[in-house]
Amino acid sequence: MILARYAGTRLMLGLVQVVGVLIVVFLVASVLPGDAAVVIASDDADPARIAQLRDTLGLNRPLVVQLGDWLSGLLRGDLGMSSISGRPVTEMLSAALAPTLTLAVLALVVLIPLALLLGVAAAVGRGGRIDRAISGLTVALYAAPEFALAVVLVAVFAVGLGLFAPTAIGSSGPLLTQPELWLLPVVVLAIRPVCSLSRLVRSSMITTLDSEYIRHTLRLGVPPRRVVWRHALPGSLTPAVQHLARVADWLLGGVVVVEAVFALGGLGQVLVSAVSSRDLPLLMGLVALFALITVTVNTLADIIAFRLNPTAGERL
Repeated sequence: MILARYAGTRLMLGLVQVVGVLIVVFLVASVLPGDAAVVIASDDADPARIAQLRDTLGLNRPLVVQLGDWLSGLLRGDLGMSSISGRPVTEMLSAALAPTLTLAVLALVVLIPLALLLGVAAAVGRGGRIDRAISGLTVALYAAPEFALAVVLVAVFAVGLGLFAPTAIGSSGPLLTQPELWLLPVVVLAIRPVCSLSRLVRSSMITTLDSEYIRHTLRLGVPPRRVVWRHALPGSLTPAVQHLARVADWLLGGVVVVEAVFALGGLGQVLVSAVSSRDLPLLMGLVALFALITVTVNTLADIIAFRLNPTAGERL
């Protein structure tokens, strides 16, 4: 009952956050200089033509009416039509979502077990050569930005050694079936999260290993390997789970940068196009998608962390 009440509260708060983000972004985007009518009429910037385009696109209606119509359409699953291309926003986002989600999911599949292994190894061997090597390597790699890592990897493994394709230009078909296109981007996306998450696991594991509970378990004759993986690690995952939610949020932003370097298309390309063309329906559709993913991931992480923390219920 306590977990259900907490989950319900977090879901309601998440819904309020999504609506708040949508309203703020809509208002900010609406006051930016220029609009879709100006972009469409760029070759013929006659005031009368611009006014006609604004009337056709519905841009001359009050902002409250435009926002209300958009939110009501959102409740029906209708994100409207792109002001520039005239295509349904839902269709455009669905087509661009596949490569972005593919990269993000593959990065998570790589980074989670790798971060856990490095964090546990560093914690068990704290102060030793393994711990120092892992700590030094993670600190050094974390300092490198994604675009710099991408350029170096492309120069070495794609251009120099010819093992991978430098970009996805000219390719076709699902990204998942072409590892020569996604291996380098996934490595770039996974490096920094592995560094931060492994450091957090190491710190939390050291605290858990020093607890009286773990010492008592060892005194009972439980094998050390079992103590580490079955007792110490689960008790150390609460901060890691919450950090993993922030990593998932970061991956969305990181994917945008990596997509641009490797010319993979996806939501990054759609976002750049929507901003440069002042395509408000498309931009709002992207914001709604990002906000929904962010709030959902963070809400699930909070619920899981609440469930993992045995003392959480005492504070309610």
